[in-house]
Amino acid sequence: MSELLHLPLEELHVELGAKMVPFAGYAMPVQYGLGVMQEHLHTRKSAGLFDVSHMGQVILRGPDFQTIALAMEALVPVDIAGLGMNRQRYGYFTNEAGGIEDDLMLANRGDYLFVVINAACKDADVALMRAGLPEGVSLEVISDRALLALQGPLAEDVLAGLNDAVRDMRFMDVADLDLAEAVCWVSRSGYTGEDGFEISVPADAAENLARALLSDDRVEAIGLGARDSLRLEAGLCLYGHDIDATTSPIEAGLGWAIQKVRRAGGTREGGFPGAARILAEQAQSASRARVGLLPEGRAPMREGVELFSTAEGGVAIGRVTSGGFGPTIGAPVAMGMVARDHAAVGTPLFGEVRGKRLPVAVVPLPFTPANFKR
Repeated sequence: MSELLHLPLEELHVELGAKMVPFAGYAMPVQYGLGVMQEHLHTRKSAGLFDVSHMGQVILRGPDFQTIALAMEALVPVDIAGLGMNRQRYGYFTNEAGGIEDDLMLANRGDYLFVVINAACKDADVALMRAGLPEGVSLEVISDRALLALQGPLAEDVLAGLNDAVRDMRFMDVADLDLAEAVCWVSRSGYTGEDGFEISVPADAAENLARALLSDDRVEAIGLGARDSLRLEAGLCLYGHDIDATTSPIEAGLGWAIQKVRRAGGTREGGFPGAARILAEQAQSASRARVGLLPEGRAPMREGVELFSTAEGGVAIGRVTSGGFGPTIGAPVAMGMVARDHAAVGTPLFGEVRGKRLPVAVVPLPFTPANFKR
């Protein structure tokens, strides 16, 4: 653990009884005293506090926002130039083969673009941006801020106790707000399927803010274990598992993140890596598709389980990309990538677990309905 990078709040996590594990090069809390199951259920019914400070925070600056936006549009198939002031959007870097290099969040802050990237991809993403951005657009990696996520149906009420202005924020709004005597960059977003907020806070003020939130009886500290089961129930991709450099956005079911102006026939059609493949798949469909999977019985089907169309014989038509137990629905849940002709909802499949083929059905995503504030 000594060779790992450490979060600003590591001592607080230990104080709270966290089990710390290596993740993406950091020592991270995987669970606390409640355990993964109860942390998951608490977030679904109340409010959970996650430390996601391992993620990368980056600022792009230039002569004006349009210049910054159009420069970044050469790297992602997203309408950034049309992103409203103090609004945030989901996107992804693509490669020349049409695969996804990482997924990310982009926010228009007026005179700069704020980008949040995945921890495991930070160095590669920064290098990609430095190589791809034109002269006049600068990149700054933010190293003196922590990132917290407050998620759950009571998150608004909890955070409003520190600043009532959060009640005016819509899903994907961003704002500068004073919270526990610190100026924070707040977005109404998250990766659990629940309403909630992600809060970039100066590192030296992070403990004060975390303790202020945890002092509310409605809030519990939540670790990586429950974060993973929450996003899986919500049908959300985890980079390096459900999506990677070989997965196209259309195969992943993420074509919705390519706005009309960047699609075929749009005013800024293409112009991003892999556009030919991605736009062709968007028009004609891809050979594979990400699907929801509901195994029969109580045994989860984990990542890597091969999927077959028959109980015996034949060749694999896909594999599980994420799998585990869904505490909210009380049953195993999974996502997988399968051949397009086996992707229809209701298709019966079989997952090969320890040499036995067990029934699993293709089902709609998400497993738990989203609870965002529109």
